[in-house]
Amino acid sequence: MGMKVKTQSKKVNKAWLNQHVNDPYVQLAHKDGYRARAAYKLKELDEALGLIRPGQSVLDLGSAPGAWSQYLRRRLSPQGAAVGELCGHIFAIDQQSMEPIEGVHFIQGDFREPQVLSALEQALTQRGVAALDLVLSDMAPNLSGVGATDAARIADLVELALDFSSQHLKPQGALVVKLFHGGAYDALVARFRQTFTQVKAIKPKASREKSSETFLCGRGLKRVSQKCHAPNDAATLMASSLIPGVRA
Repeated sequence: MGMKVKTQSKKVNKAWLNQHVNDPYVQLAHKDGYRARAAYKLKELDEALGLIRPGQSVLDLGSAPGAWSQYLRRRLSPQGAAVGELCGHIFAIDQQSMEPIEGVHFIQGDFREPQVLSALEQALTQRGVAALDLVLSDMAPNLSGVGATDAARIADLVELALDFSSQHLKPQGALVVKLFHGGAYDALVARFRQTFTQVKAIKPKASREKSSETFLCGRGLKRVSQKCHAPNDAATLMASSLIPGVRA
């Protein structure tokens, strides 16, 4: 049965709100204890590509409010539990705050800033993680409505994730990023093909019907970076004039 939303505020789009609360993935997220419907996008990607296995070390970029980290937590648990034993390591970064998730090491800050990357490097070292198995990025920029500008902002975030992954992934590791059709889409797909041996684009069923988002997965680095253990060099590379990204 659908739910009706009553509001006195003229600023609230009642039609959108009613559509949101009646969205089957929103309802399913509430039932399953996920913070957002985005968890089911990652679930589809995982089931289609076999991304996540116990024992892995994973980084969740643009993690707030935490649905992807919650899904990772359950997948890396021997019993698929939200609490208790964890087989692997989960790291998460976002400029926005995120409520704690057991077993997830969260760093609040701007991923392009050297001090944030340094904090991540330190967390990896403390846990004995020399390289990551998987980097996930559901980051999206603050959109301006100007096509060329927004395309550049999206490309910057993808390039950022690519640069980091090329230095911190295991040779057979994988990177998943969110892209939008149009703009620099073809150029970014080409960059993935230059970087990875396997590249595949998928639009999960959980993505909103009107959304142009696609998730691009690259697996198996063509060239293993010699900078994996050079945090200072990586930090210099990350310090660029990018637009802050947040999970949409």
